[in-house]
Amino acid sequence: MNYTFLRQSAMTLPLAALTIAMTAAHAAPTVGPAGIAFYTAPSSATSGVHGDLISYRTTTVNLGANAPATKAWAVMYKSTDSLGAANVVTGTVLVPTTAWSGTGTRPTVSYAVGTHGLAQNCAPSLQMVGGSDYEAANIAAALKAGYAVLVSDYQGYTTGSTPTYLAGASQGNAVLDIVRAATQIPFGGISATTQTAVWGYSQGGQSAAWAAQRHASYAPTVNLVGVAAGGVPADFLRTAKYLDGSAGASFLFGGVIGLAQQYPTAIPLDTLANAAGQAAIAKGKTQCVFESLFELMNDNLSEYTTGNQTLDQLTAIPAINATLKAQDLGGDKVSVPLYQYHGKADEFIPIDQAVVLKKAYCSKFSNVSFDVYPSEHIVTQFQAAPTVLTWLGERFAGKAATSTCNTLSAEPQSTANPGGGNFVVTLDKWPLTATVGLKTLAQTVTLPATSTFSANADITAKRLTGDLVVPDFKQSLKILGIGSAVGLRITPVGQATGTVALDNNGQLNIDGVVYADITVTSLSGISFGECKTVTPVAFPIKFTGPVSSLGNGGLSFTGTTTFPQIKGCGISAILSAFMSGPGQTYSFAVKPPAPVKY
Repeated sequence: MNYTFLRQSAMTLPLAALTIAMTAAHAAPTVGPAGIAFYTAPSSATSGVHGDLISYRTTTVNLGANAPATKAWAVMYKSTDSLGAANVVTGTVLVPTTAWSGTGTRPTVSYAVGTHGLAQNCAPSLQMVGGSDYEAANIAAALKAGYAVLVSDYQGYTTGSTPTYLAGASQGNAVLDIVRAATQIPFGGISATTQTAVWGYSQGGQSAAWAAQRHASYAPTVNLVGVAAGGVPADFLRTAKYLDGSAGASFLFGGVIGLAQQYPTAIPLDTLANAAGQAAIAKGKTQCVFESLFELMNDNLSEYTTGNQTLDQLTAIPAINATLKAQDLGGDKVSVPLYQYHGKADEFIPIDQAVVLKKAYCSKFSNVSFDVYPSEHIVTQFQAAPTVLTWLGERFAGKAATSTCNTLSAEPQSTANPGGGNFVVTLDKWPLTATVGLKTLAQTVTLPATSTFSANADITAKRLTGDLVVPDFKQSLKILGIGSAVGLRITPVGQATGTVALDNNGQLNIDGVVYADITVTSLSGISFGECKTVTPVAFPIKFTGPVSSLGNGGLSFTGTTTFPQIKGCGISAILSAFMSGPGQTYSFAVKPPAPVKY
């Protein structure tokens, strides 16, 4: 008998079996089916390596009228949940159709979305197709910069699943794994070695920070060069108490459902929720973010628990306490530059715990730059986009990041509206860029750069009130062909008033009016008396567009109005002839004040 042959055969069989197993584990991705069938995960989908692409298909997205043209794919890929178990995640890969004009290969941004809701139709990949994703403006801005943009849905949007909302490690894993998955799309054009950044806000900021912490150990082959994380819920106990009974109560309820999905033993919803709670859970799983936001506003968790247990009582239970603390950030050094930012008036996620996170990272010698924005949660998300993209562009260009860890600035203090009331977006002396077109003169009056608009947009009550401030100014105008420096005063009459509403798709609707007296104070330096419109001028302020416009400078009011006759001075007739009548145009654009470094 040939013992040598038998021994070699015995060695060869396991090697052959291993080769077959490895081939099966790393099987080539398949083209997925059309429609919602794409979201049904195959039974063998969790075998293999995290970041493996399971299936893909071409798709179309609607990111708004000004978004650049892109090639787009829906993807399903392998990832890992917060307990280390294999899972399946869906998402979208977007690549601009224009060629990359920078050096090297086209950089990639893994864009970590914020709260979208627990129903399957809330998945970003589905909302982008339908044109209803409220974060479309930020995604489009990254595409305009020339970057490939990858948008993970996170775990739980496959058919029959529930999102593990706010399970930090799972989310961080998902935004890292989609980078590797995107490189496997045939002819997708994304290099496995391309420079990559992660950008996210709110839930997305949590995901981005988790990705930054996990990168070195979980996905070291991703060429990560920077992370931007804003509005981060870093301390879950602190944030939960801030949300309970407040305008943002829905985020706490969603977090309970999502963490219970990831940690069912630690958070047994069946025994913790009373009848009202069970009904709220069932309904919450069918809603998207703005539906649940208004439905649960100012509710206390105790209304939905057995025995009306309070949040403090529940978080004192060791298993629940440990689960919440397991989502906290700051325990690990971030090995790449981090841009952290937060709204000073954030009514959903307290700024003080974001400051503590910055200090924790800085104490571990992380490179952190922190900006404080003047506004509340939603406004800050979109106001920060240009600064974020500039910061990311510098990382892609190889420029060294400047840390603010050694700042001497005082800690920022919250200016948020009190919790437990209406959802109010406050515009506190926002810069106003405004022009008025004089029809008869065919000339434009530009209001001073120091003009401001303040307002309280009570979205719960659907009520808008505001104040316009315009300093006296002079404008060069030609009257009868003669150039003159015309002194002007615009004096608001009462407050701006109107209605404001936010629909379930994140569309903002404003319908109001500002009244103002217009006075000509001088002509070529000579005062002729009180040359004033006999009645106030009405400036309608109407706007319909995405809620992102509140922060990204897209909030503008344009229209036509009528200037009444001017009376009260010796040249009233001349001024009325050239400045009064219908068809006068106006354009008012407001944007938040600039951030400050901390």
